[in-house]
Amino acid sequence: MDKTYHLAIDLGATSGRSILAGYDGDNVVMSELTRFHYPMLPIRGHLFWNLPLIYQEVIKAMKAAAEKLSESGSELSSIGIDTWGCDVAYFYADGSLAGLPYCYRDTHTEGAVDEYSKVISRETVYAKTGIQFMDFNTLFQLHTLRRNGAKVIDSADKILWMPDAVAYMLTGNAVTEYTVASTSEMLNPATGDLDVELLDSVGLSRSKFGPIVQPGHIIGAILPQVQEATGLGEIPVIAVAGHDTASAVIGVPTPDTDYAYLSCGTWSLLGIESPEAIINDKSFGYNFTNEGGIDGTTRFLKNICGLWIFERVRAELGLQDADISKLAASCHDSVCQSIINPDDPSFANPRSMVEAINSYCRDHGEEVPVTTADYVQVIYRSLAHRVAEMLDVLKEFSTAPVRRLHVIGGGSRNSHLMQMLADDCGIPVVAGPAECTALGNVLVQLRGCGRAETLADMRRIAINSTETSTFTPQV
Repeated sequence: MDKTYHLAIDLGATSGRSILAGYDGDNVVMSELTRFHYPMLPIRGHLFWNLPLIYQEVIKAMKAAAEKLSESGSELSSIGIDTWGCDVAYFYADGSLAGLPYCYRDTHTEGAVDEYSKVISRETVYAKTGIQFMDFNTLFQLHTLRRNGAKVIDSADKILWMPDAVAYMLTGNAVTEYTVASTSEMLNPATGDLDVELLDSVGLSRSKFGPIVQPGHIIGAILPQVQEATGLGEIPVIAVAGHDTASAVIGVPTPDTDYAYLSCGTWSLLGIESPEAIINDKSFGYNFTNEGGIDGTTRFLKNICGLWIFERVRAELGLQDADISKLAASCHDSVCQSIINPDDPSFANPRSMVEAINSYCRDHGEEVPVTTADYVQVIYRSLAHRVAEMLDVLKEFSTAPVRRLHVIGGGSRNSHLMQMLADDCGIPVVAGPAECTALGNVLVQLRGCGRAETLADMRRIAINSTETSTFTPQV
């Protein structure tokens, strides 16, 4: 079988990378082409994403792929884009960008769930969507903008989630990819489309959004202008699982369903794959979320604040260049046993994360950390404790036994954190791959190109293409 090449654009919160992947019919080999940053832009009291800069970096990545492949006489077969969820971009009818997209960490949505609940009750919204309530979900962002009199909502011809926005800029075709739309608290899993009543509640019509498409859908070929800028031909852009966690879950190298997953990065997303959405009083009470997966599956999960706290403390203490493995190992030098709740609102985006931890400990009768090792110990112990706590709840909903925890994403490289998770959860932790999101992105591109048909096919390729490490409980 001829080898094919695929470009995965993986955009996370504040940084992105492009991955060039080769597939030989048995396994995927990935190599990083470019890595780039796009910090949140503070403008007149709000936080925005610099979408033109992101688009420019995508063009650079496509050009780099063209140049790389030309060296061996090979050609690119497809492009796929995944990003974070919830945030949207606005476009005028002529295709130009209507301002900059708001960032989900903008404080203008503080209290947004409570404000929206005056319009439609939480119970009604959850019954329709099954989505965890967070102030920055798209529904509440749009309601906030509407309440604040923002003109962009009405002036925009199209409102597109971030992976769809980049694809639109590349192809001229507007779509709404199912998995990323499912993060919005606007998609009804029973109908498989955006809920008209919820759209009406923020004064929007369905025509403002692109048609729903599933992972593997070919959005279209890149525009002639893009071809000229990159040196590529009429390469198709494929709608992968546009939400990065959905892509990551597709890439989990598992032969069965007897597991839970933890996508461990800035956020920790703990969940199971369910054949259908789980929407009932119990899931509502625990504030669990039902997000779209591939082939009609549902990612039933809980969003937990992840390594965001660690990264903020690391930067605040001037340790950005410190070796993370050495910082993690410093836990052994600490005797501080304090536990914080990573999901407490005080850790969302404080001016000082160190002071936020100190204040939480003082307010809850916990020992205040002193040394760097103390802070690392408290953060890791607290994350492991919170995951174990939520895993016990998650097991109550799972129709399959949870015999192991698959940890994917960058955090899976942290052996100290992985052992803490195994000890606290009481089951084996299978760590890796760290690049699971990019792998899942590529696997769906293979489906779009006709080289992988079923989810079982994709998982077989994932197993062939990855190495993992297993941590067993020691306490």
